[in-house]
Amino acid sequence: MTTSADGQVQLPGRRRVLAGGAVAALGVVAGVRDSARAADLPLLGTYDVVVIGAGAAGMTAALTAARQGLSCVVVEKAPTFGGSAARSGAGIWIPNNPVILAAGVPDTPAKAATYLSAVVGADVPADRQQSFLAHGPAMISFVMANSPLRFRWMEGYSDYYPELPGGLPNGRSIEPDQLDGNILGTELAHLNPPYLAVPSGMVVFSADYKWLDLAAVSVKGAAVATECLARGTKAALLGQKPLTMGQSLAAGLRAGLQSAQVPVWLNTPLTDLYLEGGVVTGAVVTRAGAAGLVRARRGVVVGSGGFEHNAAMRAQYQRRPIGTDWTVGAKENTGDGIQAGQRAGAALALMDDAWWGPAIPLPGDPYFCLAERTLPGGLLVNQAGSRFVNEAAPYSDVVHTMYDRNPAAPDIPAWLIVDQNYRNRYLFRDVLPTFTFPDDWYSSGAAYKAWTLDALATSIGVPAAALRSTVSRFNSLAANGKDTDFGRGDSTYDHYYTDPAVLPNSCLAPLWLAPYYAFRIVPGDLGTKGGMRTDARARVLRADGSVIPGLYAAGNASAAVMGHSYAGAGSTIGPAMTFGYVAAMDLAGAL
Repeated sequence: MTTSADGQVQLPGRRRVLAGGAVAALGVVAGVRDSARAADLPLLGTYDVVVIGAGAAGMTAALTAARQGLSCVVVEKAPTFGGSAARSGAGIWIPNNPVILAAGVPDTPAKAATYLSAVVGADVPADRQQSFLAHGPAMISFVMANSPLRFRWMEGYSDYYPELPGGLPNGRSIEPDQLDGNILGTELAHLNPPYLAVPSGMVVFSADYKWLDLAAVSVKGAAVATECLARGTKAALLGQKPLTMGQSLAAGLRAGLQSAQVPVWLNTPLTDLYLEGGVVTGAVVTRAGAAGLVRARRGVVVGSGGFEHNAAMRAQYQRRPIGTDWTVGAKENTGDGIQAGQRAGAALALMDDAWWGPAIPLPGDPYFCLAERTLPGGLLVNQAGSRFVNEAAPYSDVVHTMYDRNPAAPDIPAWLIVDQNYRNRYLFRDVLPTFTFPDDWYSSGAAYKAWTLDALATSIGVPAAALRSTVSRFNSLAANGKDTDFGRGDSTYDHYYTDPAVLPNSCLAPLWLAPYYAFRIVPGDLGTKGGMRTDARARVLRADGSVIPGLYAAGNASAAVMGHSYAGAGSTIGPAMTFGYVAAMDLAGAL
């Protein structure tokens, strides 16, 4: 089942039920439940390492294994490679990595350990936190030495809690540099498309977007837009196919696998893990419509992503309202690897959580709302018409608050309220300032517009007097430049996606110019963060803490090293790549 934008449970259609049943029936063939039958399946190959999933975790693991002299194959369910990483902005949070140190970032191992411990707390064992911090920099160096990928420091993109001990207000995050897609040849056609396309003719980095949002009102914003266009023009003149963000990351890793001669089998879903004597020694997969066995001499690394598109798993493990319609994760992420690991005896953790963020359920795809909710001149209200959170807080915190408060004071959906002054100044998703929103935003119920706050309140079903009072209170706080209600602007992080020209607080501006707009806000996510429990070497653990021999997990198929929190931009991809690297190094006996 799924959940609609208004929180109503929807039963799956007949076609979906039948498709799910077919997959389940195929799974009965699998090795964990009937190893004798699985052993009789056609042998598709024998490798030292079998990697499940061609996302950031899986491709990093495969590249590492290959360069350590191990034979390796990557099996990928989708017809494309890159997974959710290819769709993303590809921020990578790795403290003390060589890129930020070369840029003069004043990071140290002690600062990083103190900060991560403060963010994560007791949710994740200290040795696993330390493994991430110890091996992350080496992973970045390895990737740069064995692929065409290069990285840029996202200067100014603060850690998400910079005021905590060890936090850095100027940030630790990096992102991929521009890459020419021509290096992949015909394989470029199999790259998973981005979540949001870069504007035509431009080359845009993640760090540029904060300024592109301000291009109509900021000299620097206009300069950045010009620079993005100049990069695009130069690339076109050189005959390049310029890639940035997640497209660059996925293409660069895939190019590394090409150089290392690692086969990547697309359209090859995992059916189950294959065990012999309690040891994972292969995987049952479906290739060309038929089941087959791929044997692994040393082990299997599961990097198959989370379960964000599995409605039954979300309903089982997560708070409601929940569904598959609000996530921007890759559509193939239905928890196959997690379920296979569970059947092999893996313990699961953090299944209730996700890489949350406020989202607008636009027609077609939800929009993960970053800058729009933090730019001055907007506020979030609940169903009572009241503010309930610091709108500029880290996006995962906003959704945690929505869920925590929802049973007593309904916050799902919430509403982002802005005025025409805001719309005259700032980009909204990909709609330029002053431009009208698409009609289907309104007809779908994702957006509303009215000439008075009372009329807007009536449209979205909140008390008009309460909304008027909330906006009046917010306007007085904005005039004083101090949010004494929720602390918006107190953290350095709050000011990243804001307007420096707005004083005295770049986070806050009053709403005063009609018409007014409301956007439906639901608990979106970049993917789920619960999965198989792993140790500091990325080995999968049973409930009693013992290791399942031959089984490793990384990325969103494993329980996140970030626990229930989020240290900085790239806290998904940074650990995913790191533990993919760690798994392969352990399999090679090189840790």
